[in-house]
Amino acid sequence: MTITIKTDFINEEEIKKSRFICHLKRISSEEEARDFIAKIKKEHWKANHNCSAYTLGDRQEIQRTSDDGEPSGTAGVPMLEILKKKEIINVCAVVT
Repeated sequence: MTITIKTDFINEEEIKKSRFICHLKRISSEEEARDFIAKIKKEHWKANHNCSAYTLGDRQEIQRTSDDGEPSGTAGVPMLEILKKKEIINVCAVVT
């Protein structure tokens, strides 16, 4: 069974004096995902990183990630793996 989110979501957490902000948005196209990622990057332009991952399609046919300057494979891929494991579709996640 695949699931998606009903509404956009933001959660903020502080870990070891670092602030993490997670934005989730329901998407219907790669263009919408790219626009959302660009919007968050513009909104948080002072942040060191805006890592992202998204899945699209009923069977997660489209999957993309970005580490945005973090060491390769340490941010976007783990985010994508959670989306895949939980079978979440048509959602873009950006962690600032």
